[in-house]
Amino acid sequence: MRHQRIDRISEEIKKAVSRIIRDSVKDPRVAQMVSVLRAEVSGDLRHAKIFVSVLGDESERVSTMEGLTRAAGYIRKELGRGLSLRYTPELNFQLDTSIEYSVDISKKIMEVNRQQEATDDDG
Repeated sequence: MRHQRIDRISEEIKKAVSRIIRDSVKDPRVAQMVSVLRAEVSGDLRHAKIFVSVLGDESERVSTMEGLTRAAGYIRKELGRGLSLRYTPELNFQLDTSIEYSVDISKKIMEVNRQQEATDDDG
């Protein structure tokens, strides 16, 4: 039962943080470049890891993560207004590169398939 509650709260936090970043954060380093992928809330609901994907190159990722870290207090305050929890969790933003990794693996698989087709056509 407790696990289901934490999962529901995590999902609500994910949606709320995504909305706050999109609609309220004015930092130009963060604007329109961040996708919130998931949130993991601790068992005592005091801490939340927010996993984000950032569109752009490495310098843009670093800059965006700095912007998110600076805005964490503001985002937490806005989150507290929107959720009815006893404690608003402390937010810790984490860069999630799984999407980029998946795209890279897909490109490599496609390249291997093309090479295999070229070899089959020649032989």
